Amino acid sequence: MQTDPTYPANVTPSEAHLRSAQELAATYRVNPHTGLRDDEAAQRAHQHGANELQDHARRGPLALLADQFKDFMVLVLLGAAVISGVIGDLTDTLVILVIVVLNAIIGFVQAWRADQAMAALRQLSAAHATVLRGGEVQVVPASVLVPGDIVLLEAGNQIPADLRLIEIAQLQVDESALTGESVTVAKQTDTLAAQDTSALGDRVNMAFKGTTATHGRARGLVVATGMHTELGKVARLLGGEDRSTPLQLRLAAFGKRLALGVIAICIVIFAVGVLRGESPLLMALTAISLAVAAIPEALPAVVTVLLALGARRMVAVKALVRRLPSVETLGSVTTICSDKTGTLTQNHMHAELLLAQGQRWAPGDPLPGPVHAEALRAAALCNDAARHARVDDDGTATTTPNPDAHPTDWQGDPTETALVLAAHAGGLDKAQLDAATPRVQEQPFDSDRKRMTTFHRGGGGFVAYTKGAPESVLPRCTAQWTPEGGQPLDTAAVLATANQLATQGLRVLALARRDHARLPDTNALDDVESQMALLGLIALIDPPRPEAQAAVRDCMSAGITPVMITGDHPATARAIAHRLGIVAHADAPVLTGADLAQLDDAALRAQVEQVHVYARVDPAQKIRIVEALQAQGHFVAMTGDGVNDAPALKRADIGVSMGKGGTDVAREASSLVLLDDNFATIVAAVREGRRIYDNIRKFVRYAMTGNSGEIWTIFLAPLLLLPIPLLPIHILWVNLVTDGLPGLALAAEPAERGIMQRPPRPPNESLFAQGMWQHILGMGLLIAGLCLAVQAWALHTGHAHWQTMVFTVLTLAQMAHVMAIRSESEPLWRLGLASNRPLLGAVLLTFALQMATIYVPFLNPIFRTAPLSLGELGICVAAALVVYCVVELEKAWRRKRRASGTAIDDPAA
Repeated sequence: MQTDPTYPANVTPSEAHLRSAQELAATYRVNPHTGLRDDEAAQRAHQHGANELQDHARRGPLALLADQFKDFMVLVLLGAAVISGVIGDLTDTLVILVIVVLNAIIGFVQAWRADQAMAALRQLSAAHATVLRGGEVQVVPASVLVPGDIVLLEAGNQIPADLRLIEIAQLQVDESALTGESVTVAKQTDTLAAQDTSALGDRVNMAFKGTTATHGRARGLVVATGMHTELGKVARLLGGEDRSTPLQLRLAAFGKRLALGVIAICIVIFAVGVLRGESPLLMALTAISLAVAAIPEALPAVVTVLLALGARRMVAVKALVRRLPSVETLGSVTTICSDKTGTLTQNHMHAELLLAQGQRWAPGDPLPGPVHAEALRAAALCNDAARHARVDDDGTATTTPNPDAHPTDWQGDPTETALVLAAHAGGLDKAQLDAATPRVQEQPFDSDRKRMTTFHRGGGGFVAYTKGAPESVLPRCTAQWTPEGGQPLDTAAVLATANQLATQGLRVLALARRDHARLPDTNALDDVESQMALLGLIALIDPPRPEAQAAVRDCMSAGITPVMITGDHPATARAIAHRLGIVAHADAPVLTGADLAQLDDAALRAQVEQVHVYARVDPAQKIRIVEALQAQGHFVAMTGDGVNDAPALKRADIGVSMGKGGTDVAREASSLVLLDDNFATIVAAVREGRRIYDNIRKFVRYAMTGNSGEIWTIFLAPLLLLPIPLLPIHILWVNLVTDGLPGLALAAEPAERGIMQRPPRPPNESLFAQGMWQHILGMGLLIAGLCLAVQAWALHTGHAHWQTMVFTVLTLAQMAHVMAIRSESEPLWRLGLASNRPLLGAVLLTFALQMATIYVPFLNPIFRTAPLSLGELGICVAAALVVYCVVELEKAWRRKRRASGTAIDDPAA
């Protein structure tokens, strides 16, 4: 068998399952307890390259440049220009060629910026991995993993490379993405025999890149990265993917229909011109130039630039876009279903009190007795939080106990770190407890059981500690634990106490224990987690984020309904929701998971409009809530962070995952990642999404209106018995200077006033709705009318520079138009000229270039222009100002209609 020269000579990645973990570690020259040193990892990264799959969709610079010349009409224009040069004026030909090349360069820059922006987004959304390097646990980009790295896995992680498993704790992996097998695979660490492992699914001591850990924890040795992984072998067979968004596809389809109309108009212009005695070659160049300028073939590409640049800007508000179409659809969100912990709250839990045998204890007070001490022992041992530590070369962890322990000294779930600190306040150190009472088995927390159990050696036998939701743990308790033995337990009274604490916004956990003479079989989990002795209740609080209340108000004013969906206690959920303003009354209705189980789909749809708080909800029930809201016509954004949240994230119109505390599975299923896990960030993303969509509409409005004006000017002139008003070079120049920088500068337009005070946009609403197509048609006719009026006046009064005047009016009118449409309702004087400096600079540059074609002597013969007198230039500027004034009048009319409450009914384009 041929070995890959970049891997150890005596092993190939495909044989790793046949070798023992110790043998492979020696082969890859790594200590499994400490991992690679940083310098070793850097050397191997240089040798093996990045742990990435090849991007077939990425285009090189030459391919991007060549794409600019693939348009059929551009090729026709180049051919006509060459013919014109051979039999006519070589100067015109050269100028046309230069303008076409400049247009291609602008198109190339736009495409390059779009590709770069998309690459940057992919880099930002790249997966991360937890590795052991130099004895320290580090979180690094998955792309920097190298063969020999030691990777730490837990439930929810996406496997970052092909791993030979070294240690596991009930690890189960979903390999459906690679093998097609829908059942999760239970993993092991034993060496396998070759005859039993011909299929990938049989290699149960391996974890493959792209698959997902759904349960348990593990430690694995990286044996293959990038295209050498099993996923990489599959990726070699695949081509690029279509990155077009629905909006781009709609615009492309619209552009094709419009192109047919433009070509028909150009044919009419050519025929009428020839019939009037114009030169067939001139008319052909004119018609083709108009087609090149007016057909919006670049519209989808420009929209890509605007979406990608907008998505990059959203990172500044801590929202990472993973799928570009979500930028378009954010403005349509009508309901945001959000988790409570860490999203609406601060995710900085701390213990308020411990209640055991009817006695309360708060951190900082002396412990009342041994029952409270045992409850804190359970809180510390049934706990996966770990102190930041360094691993020495011999594999031992060294930590420096901190008498003033702080949450930042510990890593793990915020609830668990709060429990560790509560135990510390009671005089119990988790590290010492772990050493004295080592964990030998565990049953991790899951959302179905709502509890976690760990088994520890001690006292000549084993003790199992359980923590979880009171309604999950208490029914399984038969007594109250005391050192002397079990005492009677009033389960109903304890549950009532838990509910009372929850109404105060506290998160309540029950702690219990059970002794075992020998280690039980966790396959019989129901039996193991029964007949327990209650230790006590511990109440924690996670206060609401200060900014969440304002974000909820913004939602309400924007016509968006915030909905809380949590696994927490109903009373806790209602208390936090009331404090944030999600519900108006302290007795607002709350649906629990048990209630949902009793409701059929029709009954749930009937209640979903009135209920804004859901508690004790399983992840599977989130899908029902989403579907019920969608059935009522809502456009739903759903947050989630766990493995089981992924189906609901996919089902929602916009899935929102957590960047700090979420799992890889949830992030893969989502279209938006909150880098700070903050509800206010969702609202900020909606605001930014509305701004981006508004600016796309402004660009389309501007570009299509300019094209409309050019078409009507050329088309109507012969019908009004006027000479052809513009030469081909004029048409191409106007297209070059007006469709480039000014249009793209609209991407920097700030959000309009009141952007979050208007209702969500219907998701199926046409881009050309709300009077946009009427504006394009009307303003195009106005620009054409002004151009032709100036032409007729100049011809009638004997002005020899009439063609230069028409050329100038057409350019300046589009500049006036772009300044006027910066807002769909606010007047320009209220916005301020300097509020969009890129656009102001682009307009001034365009004006300067236009003046250069008129007043720079050596450019006059090239552009067939002549210097205008001050009066002639004043007429051109005045005509352009008419466009500005008419647009402002239109906006004033819209404001008046809006104030009167009369909706404008626009048919979809």
